[in-house]
Amino acid sequence: MRLPFGPEARMERALEEARKAIERDEVPVGALVIAPDGTLLGAAHDERMARRDPTAHAEILALRRAAQALGDWRLEECELVVTLEPCPMCAGALVLARIKRLVYGAASPKSGAVATHTRLLDIETFNHKVEVQSGVLAEACGKVLSEYFRGRRSGGECKSSE
Repeated sequence: MRLPFGPEARMERALEEARKAIERDEVPVGALVIAPDGTLLGAAHDERMARRDPTAHAEILALRRAAQALGDWRLEECELVVTLEPCPMCAGALVLARIKRLVYGAASPKSGAVATHTRLLDIETFNHKVEVQSGVLAEACGKVLSEYFRGRRSGGECKSSE
């Protein structure tokens, strides 16, 4: 499947993934890995609760699916689009996968490792540099998260958080 070439259109598709997470009572973060020609290589949403796996973040799952689709762990010319600023684990995975470009929506006030709390992608000694575009549909991405957590808090104990 080929996706449109605008960051907003691609973020809309990532938001679809985030909404799938809500249906499964997971934190609503959605991620896509897209090839240079616009082919969707991997799409995912958080699955930590279902998998009982602390590493099952949307970004990690999308990277795994893309690597499997390409038959290579090197995703050098690919773009990752995600609704929430990556955490330290996911930011590190982007460097290791050699992702060319990261596009994210909302800043992460709890664990943002691209700009909010730390700037892991700016470490000069890493063997790879990831281009970053932030704030794409940030309001819509943040709204999905805030509504999810508001609902969890009003409906009982909040089981998970970003």
